[in-house]
Amino acid sequence: MKTPSVAILNPARRSFLKTTAAGAALSAAGGGLLEMALDGKPANAFAYAPHYTDDQLTTVVTSCDHNCGSRHMLVAHKKGDVIVRLSTDDGRYQIGGAFGKDTVAEPQLRACLRGRSYRSRLYSAERILYPMMRVGERGEGKFKRVSWDDALNHIAAKMVELKSKYGPTAILDQAYAGTSYGVLHKSDQIEGLLARFLGMFGCRTNSWSVPSYQGTTASSRWTFGTIQDGNEDDAFAYSKLIIMWGWNPAYTFHGGNTFYYMRLAKQQGCKFVVVDPQYTDSAAAYDAWWIPIRPNTDAAMLAGMAHYIFTNKLQDQEFIDDYVQGMDEGTMPDWAKGQENFKDYILGKYDQTPKTPEWAAQICGVPADDIKKLADLYARTKPAALKASWGPGRNAYGEQYNRMAAALQAMTGNIGILGGSAEGVGKGWHAESVAYPYDEFANVWWGSIKSDRWAHCVLNYPNVKREEVGLWPRDDELDGKIPNIKAIWWHGSDWFNQLTNINKEIEAVKKLELVVCADSTITPSGLWADVLLPIATHFERHDVALPWYKGHYYIHRPKTIEPMGESKTDFQIFTELCYRLEKLDPSLKDLGKRYNPRADRSYWDNPDPVDEAYLDAWWKRVQEHQGVTMSWEEFKQRGVYKFILDQPHVAFREQIEDDEPFETPSGKIEIFSTVLAEITDWTKTQYGYPIPAIPKWIEPFEWMGHASVKEYPFHMVSPHPRWRTHSIFNNIPWLRETYQQEITLNASDARKLGIVTGDIVEVWNARGKVVVPAYVTERCMPGVVVLHEGVWMDRDRQGVDRAGNPDFLTKDEPSPAGAFAYNTILVNLKKTNLEHRPGWDSLATSRAYIFRRDA
Repeated sequence: MKTPSVAILNPARRSFLKTTAAGAALSAAGGGLLEMALDGKPANAFAYAPHYTDDQLTTVVTSCDHNCGSRHMLVAHKKGDVIVRLSTDDGRYQIGGAFGKDTVAEPQLRACLRGRSYRSRLYSAERILYPMMRVGERGEGKFKRVSWDDALNHIAAKMVELKSKYGPTAILDQAYAGTSYGVLHKSDQIEGLLARFLGMFGCRTNSWSVPSYQGTTASSRWTFGTIQDGNEDDAFAYSKLIIMWGWNPAYTFHGGNTFYYMRLAKQQGCKFVVVDPQYTDSAAAYDAWWIPIRPNTDAAMLAGMAHYIFTNKLQDQEFIDDYVQGMDEGTMPDWAKGQENFKDYILGKYDQTPKTPEWAAQICGVPADDIKKLADLYARTKPAALKASWGPGRNAYGEQYNRMAAALQAMTGNIGILGGSAEGVGKGWHAESVAYPYDEFANVWWGSIKSDRWAHCVLNYPNVKREEVGLWPRDDELDGKIPNIKAIWWHGSDWFNQLTNINKEIEAVKKLELVVCADSTITPSGLWADVLLPIATHFERHDVALPWYKGHYYIHRPKTIEPMGESKTDFQIFTELCYRLEKLDPSLKDLGKRYNPRADRSYWDNPDPVDEAYLDAWWKRVQEHQGVTMSWEEFKQRGVYKFILDQPHVAFREQIEDDEPFETPSGKIEIFSTVLAEITDWTKTQYGYPIPAIPKWIEPFEWMGHASVKEYPFHMVSPHPRWRTHSIFNNIPWLRETYQQEITLNASDARKLGIVTGDIVEVWNARGKVVVPAYVTERCMPGVVVLHEGVWMDRDRQGVDRAGNPDFLTKDEPSPAGAFAYNTILVNLKKTNLEHRPGWDSLATSRAYIFRRDA
């Protein structure tokens, strides 16, 4: 393809620039327009676009869309069918609202810098506007534009072929809630639109582990019987002590008003502690006591705290006796008498190793006196919130950290009380979350594996043991049968960029016969696809937004603008594919009508009345189930409904105050897990390998105490950045100008290596190598380096990632409970002359130029 030159730029555009006096300047004397334009005629416009006033624009309430920690209000200001700017909640949109209204009961739902920058993503050069098909080698990034008929016919025919040839496990569902999440248009790992589509088609392998918090999910289900274990954030205002364990709410807030309530706590004398390898912005904001800890050793430190509490008799024994199973000998179930309980483990009764603060200090690097001081402070302060965040659980045996934290929450009686915390997963208020058809096909699958073991499965098939991939058990002849994966469907996800051990994924994806990427923006995953499908953004379809993690509200999402290019909603695409599949396979009779029962085939051209009907019916369920009296029409007019709770939502308040049972087999908080204790053959479970019935410190496969630290002396952690949501927003110029992908290391380590801030370094281990600038600071403990996750990979011909994606260095071996080992990484680093490529915003080369080309 020829490189475009100035001579072939749009001539109409050049003419427009002339007639609007491009390059004109203000008169120095009077501030008026420059009197003459380039063509000698009077100038009639400024050289920059006019800043429209509100009375010249149409205002539409909508929301953010991504898994950033919340979903909050965006207010789109339109000129015709173009969004010219975005603002956010100012208090006047809810019932009884007024400009500036912002109360504890009804806080403003303000969008963060990512949401406010969304216009740059909406109108990005990387928007996928037309169906496209690969014309070069997979991963080469060469595509041609095709018609919707060609794209859908190709996919449908290939789906039927793969199912017939390889069976019902041939297509791997890798949907996620990255960019298409609402009550109607929902991409999700479980029970999303793709899951139902592939389930009804009869060919689906599922990915069962959630990257963000799978170890935490397992812990919460074993311990509390549910993942609805979180308080709403307003409960923080009543805490006297908040321990932010691996939590940096300045970057990863859990609920958009977190800081609002924590500020109230601070004003009322609450003390703050941060346990983290970094001195974070949150530690600075709250003047917190910073306790630096070696990564992946959190369970050991928590065990040392438990030892101090037990030996000083500071536990809340009355609470333990009433509500806890397995904390000590007296709370063990009759059928398990004589088995090891949690107190016995902590005191070393069976292994002759008391988990003293001194024992813990040798492992975690925190002085024993600090462990004792924190344990004493936590045990004597009530209510106290031990906020055990997800980051420390994203490591080998991460579930043990979360279980250990839950044990401390229980032994101090801080569960089910205002100002305390039982938080593991931390889901709080329960939303009415599904407007699309929800039936027996919502989560049908014929194979289900741990999400980041797909490459291992593909590369080693059929010589794979079920425990190697975390194969979920079934009750039929497919139990234990390894999926024969021949295709991947990425829906609202950039998992190729985000899962562990990317180099291994690259080898695996080459063996597949079909890769489909349905997204609104080209991503690193999309560059490896065979077919790119343009998905309408949440500004271009009708839906309702839910709080993602915390909060109690709904935000209406009207179709703010018409879909750009030939974009379609995911629901439109799956519906149309169903009609095409039923023609190719007679066994799929009436598939289209069964998948989308409110629609006929005209839904492809006009989805609006059908979407309206689904959402109207959903709102009626909201009214019935949640006591909402506001009409659907008023909700659409206002744009938001904020629930006002009688009191802050506190997880397990009913269990503690009203003696309702927990949702565990025993009806109690299970520190000794009934589920785990009753397993006899671990290979027949989704876990694959033994997991102790009580929380324990288990040495990770890589950490500072491992022998390989001699070759790879630095432990890397890869937390979430403030300026991206995983890989979303990586291509936003505003955000990239403010924040750069860089590796953070301690000043003493930097001195030894001769590295100063701004130096380019290479970081490597046996799995890969990345190149990235260095940032030197005292705010990171020695021996630890920090590289934020989510940057778009940029791999050269030698396999070196020049953008600095840490997942080239991660290991695709999760813990038995499914926790992703994102933070279990040993690396080495040095100054380098290798090329670092910061991105198209610095290089002035859009990624769109790379992949939008003719055949």
